[in-house]
Amino acid sequence: MPPPPHSRPENVLKRAQELLGVGQAQTALSVLHDHVVSKRSRNNAISALEPVMLLFVELCVDLRRGKLAKDGLYQYKNTAQNTNIATIELVFTKFIELAENKVTEAQEKANEDTTLAEDLEATETPESILLATVSGEQAKDRTDRAIVTPWLKFLWETYRTVLDIFKNNARLETMYQSTVHQAFQFCSKYARKTEFRRLCELLRNHLQNAAKFSQQMHAINLSDPDTLQRHLDTRFQQLNVAVELELWQEAFRSIEDIHTLLNLSKRPAKNIMMANYFEKLTRIFLVSENYLFHAAAWSRYYNLMRQSATVVAAGQGAKKDNPAVTEADMTKAASFVLLSALSIPVISTSRSRGALVDVDEARKNKNVRLTNLLGMTTAPTRAILFKDALSKGLLRRCRPEIRELYNILEVDFHPLSICQKISPILAKIGADPEMEKYILPLQQVILTRLFQQLSQVYESVNLSFVFQLAQFPDPFQVSEATIEKFIMNGCKKGDLAIRVDHASGVLTFDTDVFSSGKALHAGAGAGSAESQDSPAQQLQSTPSDIVRSQLTRLAKTLYVTCQYVDRSFNEERVRAKEAALARAAEGAEKEHRDALARREVIDQQKLAASTALAQKEKDLATEKRLRAQQQQAAEAKRLADEQRERDLRRLQAERKRIQDEEAARALEELKRGMKGIDLGDIDPANLDSGTIRAIKINALEKEKSKMSEILSATGRRIDHLERALRQEEAKHLPEDYEAQRKKDIAAYEKAKNITLTDAKLKHKEDVALKHRLSRLIPAYEDFRKTIQQQRKADFDKRRKNAEKELQQKMDQRKKEFRERKLRERREREEAEQHAREEEEKAAREAEEKAKADEERRAKMIEEKARREEERKRLDEQAAKQRQREAEAEAKLAAKKGGAAPPRTLERPSAPVERPTSTEGPSRGPPRLNLAGNKPSWRERQAQKEAEGGAAPTAAADAPPSEAPRPNRFVPPAMRDREGSGRGGDAPPRDAPLRDAPPRDAPPREAREPWRAREGSGAGAGSPAPGPGKFVPPHLRSRDRDGSSDRGGLTMERQSSGSGQAPAGGAYRPGAFKGRRE
Repeated sequence: MPPPPHSRPENVLKRAQELLGVGQAQTALSVLHDHVVSKRSRNNAISALEPVMLLFVELCVDLRRGKLAKDGLYQYKNTAQNTNIATIELVFTKFIELAENKVTEAQEKANEDTTLAEDLEATETPESILLATVSGEQAKDRTDRAIVTPWLKFLWETYRTVLDIFKNNARLETMYQSTVHQAFQFCSKYARKTEFRRLCELLRNHLQNAAKFSQQMHAINLSDPDTLQRHLDTRFQQLNVAVELELWQEAFRSIEDIHTLLNLSKRPAKNIMMANYFEKLTRIFLVSENYLFHAAAWSRYYNLMRQSATVVAAGQGAKKDNPAVTEADMTKAASFVLLSALSIPVISTSRSRGALVDVDEARKNKNVRLTNLLGMTTAPTRAILFKDALSKGLLRRCRPEIRELYNILEVDFHPLSICQKISPILAKIGADPEMEKYILPLQQVILTRLFQQLSQVYESVNLSFVFQLAQFPDPFQVSEATIEKFIMNGCKKGDLAIRVDHASGVLTFDTDVFSSGKALHAGAGAGSAESQDSPAQQLQSTPSDIVRSQLTRLAKTLYVTCQYVDRSFNEERVRAKEAALARAAEGAEKEHRDALARREVIDQQKLAASTALAQKEKDLATEKRLRAQQQQAAEAKRLADEQRERDLRRLQAERKRIQDEEAARALEELKRGMKGIDLGDIDPANLDSGTIRAIKINALEKEKSKMSEILSATGRRIDHLERALRQEEAKHLPEDYEAQRKKDIAAYEKAKNITLTDAKLKHKEDVALKHRLSRLIPAYEDFRKTIQQQRKADFDKRRKNAEKELQQKMDQRKKEFRERKLRERREREEAEQHAREEEEKAAREAEEKAKADEERRAKMIEEKARREEERKRLDEQAAKQRQREAEAEAKLAAKKGGAAPPRTLERPSAPVERPTSTEGPSRGPPRLNLAGNKPSWRERQAQKEAEGGAAPTAAADAPPSEAPRPNRFVPPAMRDREGSGRGGDAPPRDAPLRDAPPRDAPPREAREPWRAREGSGAGAGSPAPGPGKFVPPHLRSRDRDGSSDRGGLTMERQSSGSGQAPAGGAYRPGAFKGRRE
């Protein structure tokens, strides 16, 4: 079904007024609502929609249709917020005014109903007597509930609707705040405490959502000072209404909201606002009996008033931004500051002993929270408040009785007359309604001072004497049970140490010398509001104080005595002081640097701690957000399940209702349509559609059988009647046949004559038309021939063009086909040519690679042969060198030990084992003569001596006195082979050669597998350096066990079968294969 056509706003307004004229208000509201919520209405002009909206809200208020009004107003706000804000304010203001007027009218009507009575002589009617018996409500309460309460509820819904629509919209922020103030006035005027709580919670949710969805379009900016100031004004109004309604918890939450907004604000709050803030805090703390923070709030209030007076007097601030301060106001504030500080109980009245960690932590957190609300850096105490009050000269400003009360409680010591002196002061304080609230806490403080001062004078007193001392003026008397309860509470808190003996009626103060004035248990003094540094007035020290301080007094006395008796003590003390000062002066710079370093460390630790804390908070926030998301998902699932269950129950109820309605309707139809059915014994509640259907079918069957019997009888009767009629008719049929035949012949003749006349007339007209048209036949034939010729010529021309175009297309297709074939053949040939080139290139590269390998292999073979020749030359030089060394050693041995047989250099026939050298430093793994690995100067010197031979010869011909000394440089050729020291004895003649392999060593091919592999090359037959031949120092290997000889010529090759280090320092392919394996 297509949607109804959209009407213009003027037509809709006219239609609604017409419906109102005939009393169809509900229909008119439906018409206006459909037009307002329609999406097509957004395209209309705002000036045309405004009258429609005004009439719409008026009907919504008259009919109390809050939900329809919310839908329409929300749609209108979305339509007009980008173009015209004034029309939105006009419509919403009209909506609120109409609702408020309805409430006022309902109140007036309720007052008229209660004031006008039907019977002026009867004071009580029977109805009022019965209602008074059943309920305690009066007639006015019932009238208000029937008349006023519905309109109050509608007005409350109106405020909520407007606030929900205007929330988090910067363009409508002013209207939002004004609506909030109107809602506060509504709650205050009608004392709606529940609605006020809901309103405060609604405002908090709106503020939280504004901070959360600050990126939305038209969202308010809490960083804007004007916006924040408007919110602060609203919260202060909320605080005033909460205090007026005596909703103290809501007032405290409002204080916290104000404190949060003040922390967000970049500009300082006005003094007049802060004065209101602290004044409300004093009332809240007084109601909650938190006298300590109540006194702190009064102190902050007094400081603010004094600051405002100074600013206004100096002309530095406007009077409208500062509270009006007079001398009387300052005196009153000073009196309240001092009185509230005096009213702080010295002994806490709470039940907690303060010995539990959880309780202490909770109290600490609470105190920190309240301290932040007051804008103080540290938690206040009784002593700090008195010190601050005295420093500001409050004793001169306060009232005389308050000043006298302070002197009696905090300065003078008079245990027997303290209550007597305070009684007239309490009477004056009780006469003031604002100060009367402090009487009860003052009595607690007075009793505390009384027992503290009595404990300084007496050890035990009679209870009756104590009760006689604790006398207060008549309205403020304290019972004996209250005094005993106070004593027990003070003992429990640890502020008093008193024992009560009811049998003898004696009050005994604790005289144990080892007990203290405070409690002995953990957490003592936690309930006391008086610090240890400022105890009560003391006349003399108690025995416990004497015992507790005797060692201290003895130390002080001995110290003073030493100063007078021993002069050296003073001199030593002065010298120690001077030495300490000198050390301090010397180490000042170092301490300064240490302090700076420690400061840097502390800053780094703080930074690390803050980073860790930020990360922890971020993790906690993430976890909290995830937990909130999970809870939200679970809540959404639960709500969905509940909605599903509700829908199922609703469908079941609807189905049952429809079935019951159908059954009732079917039963009614059965009663009305079926006759002869007796339904008196049938219960309608037990009927269902099936039963009713069965009853109806049975009734129909009965009616059908009855009807069939009636029809059968009627059919027989009609059959007999028809047979009688036909028998009687047969007698008159011939006469009727003749009469009908005559009528038919007459009609036939008449019709024939008419037809002939018409045919003759038509034939005559056709002949005349033929003669008239025969004159046009030649012209027609000429025209037809001309048209045929023209069309034939046109057809021939088009056929020739088509044949020509067809031939061109065919030629083009043939040409394209030939070109495609040529292109494919050319691409195929190019691909074959490219493939052949690639194959040739690959073959050429393979051939070049093989040729390069052959050249590299030939170079390697030549290099190998060259190295073998070089090795042979070096072996010959080594042999000559060994011969010279042997001759030099023989000469040295002959000079030292006499003549000795010359040593031969012949290699023994059998291999001997080489003794393992345990002397000399370990030299590490063998060195390779790689690129960049240059020989040391010792190696170069040894090589020069081996090539020249001049140095060894000179050394051999030198006399014994010129033998190298241990501390001088010894060439490698002259070093001892066994590493036993420079210039030592020569080895024995029967010592085995260093390079001789052991007896059980495997063949050389097994020990040096790389030589066997090289045998297949061109240099396979080259001789290798055998044992006893010279090996250059950079080619000498070392034993695997880490031992080495400093003067040896070669190192023993490893006998484990692993690969040998390549000779000549160059890389040899396969040399380390055996070692890897």
